[in-house]
Amino acid sequence: MNLYHCSIDLHHEAKALSFASAVGQWMGYLQERNVVLDWRLMRRKLNLASDSCRDFLLEVEFEDMTQLDQAFRVLGEHDEEVERLYSNVSALIAKAEIGLYRPFPDPERAERMALI
Repeated sequence: MNLYHCSIDLHHEAKALSFASAVGQWMGYLQERNVVLDWRLMRRKLNLASDSCRDFLLEVEFEDMTQLDQAFRVLGEHDEEVERLYSNVSALIAKAEIGLYRPFPDPERAERMALI
């Protein structure tokens, strides 16, 4: 499993519930296309966070790098629905920081470590 981690701040005029709805529609579409395993959207609570923490956290799970690649291919399609759903999310975002994570230690690394 791979976890695509997105730390997000919205534009000041953007509505949080509109963003949540747009993310739900976009992620739901990607799940229907079987290019996303699971996802969750979280919002900072009680403004309890350091200055480097964004307001929203979107985590998207992928089975493997092949599935992640397939998700990017969907995004690259010249399809009106894909463009609309993606734009509805991205238009509300002022700043996003992205990271790709995996469980650790992972089986591949554990096997290599055992061979040393």
